[in-house]
Amino acid sequence: MKSYIVLGLGRFGLSLAKTLIKLGHDVLAVDNREEIVQEYSDTFTHIIHAEASSEELLRSIGVRNFDAAVVTMSDIQASVFATVILKELGVRHIISKAINNLHASVLYKVGADKVVFPEQDMGIRAANSLVSSNLVDMIELSAEYSIMEFTVPKSWVNKTIEELAVRSKYEINIIAVKEGQHVNVVPLPDTRFTQNNVIAVLGRNEKLRILQRIT
Repeated sequence: MKSYIVLGLGRFGLSLAKTLIKLGHDVLAVDNREEIVQEYSDTFTHIIHAEASSEELLRSIGVRNFDAAVVTMSDIQASVFATVILKELGVRHIISKAINNLHASVLYKVGADKVVFPEQDMGIRAANSLVSSNLVDMIELSAEYSIMEFTVPKSWVNKTIEELAVRSKYEINIIAVKEGQHVNVVPLPDTRFTQNNVIAVLGRNEKLRILQRIT
């Protein structure tokens, strides 16, 4: 079990904190809205009503003892201040939410180890889902590469990875094949697809867009 501090309980922060708890980790949540703290006092074992960017608060709760801190406030000034303070207090890993590229650039400069764009990422996923009937999920790793999860195309059913020549034809790597709860990680060339498969692939974004058009 790891311990995390989540600063800000907006939609993203709340979803993230709840998921960490479901995964069996210890979470301390901080938010400056009393009504939010009261509403979720039974959801979180540890929740504090306070200004999340307060150096006095962060120092008093010993943030350096947490495995990671997640800064999720939408207020740019507050999120930058919180990131700076967490870095100065020696937090091992800092993840901060950004609302635009300039905000992200500043967060990296002041000490964030990773910056996330929840709204942008959701927009990308929603757009891809609209144009692709078999897309399950898509995670953008960089401007060039993504991981895409999709239901097996009808034209692939009962064929093997080798028969389809997936890697040479589409320049992608199949990293997992799922069927129900079973996950076949790094499947062999003789893996034969069934209609119940969900496939996870890694590749260049332009190649993945071609793959999305296969039915």
